[in-house]
Amino acid sequence: MNRHFEASNANKSSIGMSWVTCYVGLGSNLENELGSPVEHLQQAIVAMQENKQIRAVRVSSFYASAPMGPQDQPDFVNAVVGFETTLTAFELLAFCQLLEQQAKRARLRRWGERSLDVDILLYGEIEISEPQLTIPHAGLHERNFVLLPLRELAPELIILNKPITDYPSSDDWTGLKLLKLN
Repeated sequence: MNRHFEASNANKSSIGMSWVTCYVGLGSNLENELGSPVEHLQQAIVAMQENKQIRAVRVSSFYASAPMGPQDQPDFVNAVVGFETTLTAFELLAFCQLLEQQAKRARLRRWGERSLDVDILLYGEIEISEPQLTIPHAGLHERNFVLLPLRELAPELIILNKPITDYPSSDDWTGLKLLKLN
C-alpha cells in the first residue's frame, strides 16, 4: 500500500470515515492536585469511554515500570488502551494532547516525570512519519512497558508485518511489575 495514500487518508475529515482500530499507551509517575498516577490513567480512560467518536474501549492491566529516562524519578504506571475510532490520526493526536493538558502535564525534561503521557501506538495499519506524529510509535518494538500490555490486549496483533510475539520485548518482564488494583 502506498504510504502517501495512507497518510493522506489519516488526515481526511472524520465525517463519513469508517471505524479504525487504535492502540494508545498511557503512562504517569507524577501525583498532582488532580490525582495519583493510577488516577490520571483512570481519568484518561473515562474520557476515552465518554468520547462519542471512540467505541469498544478495552484496557490492559496496569503495570509499574522503572523510568526509561532519568533514574532520579518515581517509577511509572503504564497501561495500553485499545479502541475503535472515527477520529483521524491527527484528531486523535489532538485528543491525546488535550488529555495530557487536562491532567496538568508539565514538560520539565526529556523522558522526565509527568502526570500523564498519552501516545498513539498504532492507528489501524497506517504508517505516518511526520514531524508531529510517527505511527507506529517510535521505539514501540523495544519498549516492554508498552509491548507487554499491548500483547495482553491483542496477542494476535501484527506490527509492521511481524507478529507481536516475535518482538522479544513483548515477553520481557525486566523492570515491570503487574499492579493489583482494588
